[in-house]
Amino acid sequence: MAETGTRTGDTLPKGFRSAEHGWPELARIPHPPHRIPLLGDLLGASRSTPLQDTLRYARQLGPIFRRKAFAREFVFVWGAGLAADMADEQRFAKHVGLGIANLRPVVGDALFTAYNHESNWQLAHDVLAPGFSREAMAAYHPMMRDVAERLTGHWDQELAAGRSVDVPGDMTKLTLETIARTGFGHDFGSFERDRLHPFVTAMVGTLTYAQRLNSVPSPALLRRAGRRNEADIASLHRTVDDLVRERRATGGGPGDLLDRMLDTAHPETGERLSPENVRRQVITFLVAGHETTSGALSFALHYLSLNPAIAARARAEVDRVWGDTAVPGYEQVAKLRYVRRVLDEALRLWPTAPAFAREARADTELDGDHPMRRGAWALVLTAMLHRDPEVWGQDAERFDPDRFDATAVRARAPHTYKPFGTGARACIGRQFALHEATLVLGLLLRRYELRPDPAYRLRVTERLTLMPEGLRLRLERRTAPRSTAPAAPAGPVPDEEVSAPRCPVHRAGD
Repeated sequence: MAETGTRTGDTLPKGFRSAEHGWPELARIPHPPHRIPLLGDLLGASRSTPLQDTLRYARQLGPIFRRKAFAREFVFVWGAGLAADMADEQRFAKHVGLGIANLRPVVGDALFTAYNHESNWQLAHDVLAPGFSREAMAAYHPMMRDVAERLTGHWDQELAAGRSVDVPGDMTKLTLETIARTGFGHDFGSFERDRLHPFVTAMVGTLTYAQRLNSVPSPALLRRAGRRNEADIASLHRTVDDLVRERRATGGGPGDLLDRMLDTAHPETGERLSPENVRRQVITFLVAGHETTSGALSFALHYLSLNPAIAARARAEVDRVWGDTAVPGYEQVAKLRYVRRVLDEALRLWPTAPAFAREARADTELDGDHPMRRGAWALVLTAMLHRDPEVWGQDAERFDPDRFDATAVRARAPHTYKPFGTGARACIGRQFALHEATLVLGLLLRRYELRPDPAYRLRVTERLTLMPEGLRLRLERRTAPRSTAPAAPAGPVPDEEVSAPRCPVHRAGD
């Protein structure tokens, strides 16, 4: 039956945990062949790559399909019309799917794990949204640039030693230090360590465990892993508690996200975040603020290394826009239109948060064809929506940043590109991530030529988020004078593409 929770006003239930309770005509929705009792559709499935398995079934079964794992049935949607219908905020809302719900022992009712009937999401969002204003972003920019210089210093050392660079590992260090410095005034010393910081190790452990829970009928089968997960959660909590204690001891900081969490009252109610809520939000920002961005940068660098003509065009734009400026300013990053398109295209092919769940606010019909009861939910398979040949063409698997030039964006239907989710619960840090990633790509293109390993074939690691596995690149330091060749024309840019910071809750297209 449905888990209804407490309902007041326009709040929503937690949703049906298995699709057969919420979809009256579920039998009409196709599922993989060879379904067997108890296991469902798990025959031949991979525990380590469930998303990539699901993409394979999506191609076979069409724009709406279902899979069953043990006693739980899941409905997946990826067709453009179906996904656009589920983006309707009047009829659908965020659903905290099982993978995200598995993280609630770590962060409780934080921004991306709160159920719709829980009030802390709106409180935290309203208190923290000004931390992503244009003024706040401009203040973060010098710190982002400083961390990026630590990355280039490390890569210069690897280049001098004749070694290739560990792209996912170094992007993880970069993005962790960036969110820690800008949001919380903390330095994890990632680039001075031979191994990942224990916070990252614990974070990866909790994300991996959350995904593994979906592949077993009962958590009792993961007792040993469960004990490790409890230790990882305790480690995350200790790290954040120490960080908050340090800030309180100093009597305040530079007005960053942590200061807002500790000192800012809601502008209308006067309510403040509780100490427990502060801890949950800090962990959320440290994890979500670096895990997805590091994956996006890693995929972008992979595709740039494989496409030298695209890399040359992006590099020419950096040279033209930044010129001989030693330290690029905040406004100069927003002018890197083509570099931003490179990033957008990498997020199209591999959205690092590859799906999001939506539930019905009331009994309805999806796209006028599939009845859904109030609380019924489905997973919008973003990674397949971004490959829909009816939207992106028969060459949708090809990396092509020109899919995001102004004309192409205007010609596409709304809600066909959703790497940051949709609606009121879309990623609050979207513009932070895009500015950081565009800045870093610009700095790396300006400094290096990227050379792929000819033997490497892209493998994607799944731990709720996506990351290229084992990606290493060889570097060559640029020695020739910077090109003055014209970059991509900079015409008017629609709301879907513009990089000026804004709250995604209110952006056009949602």
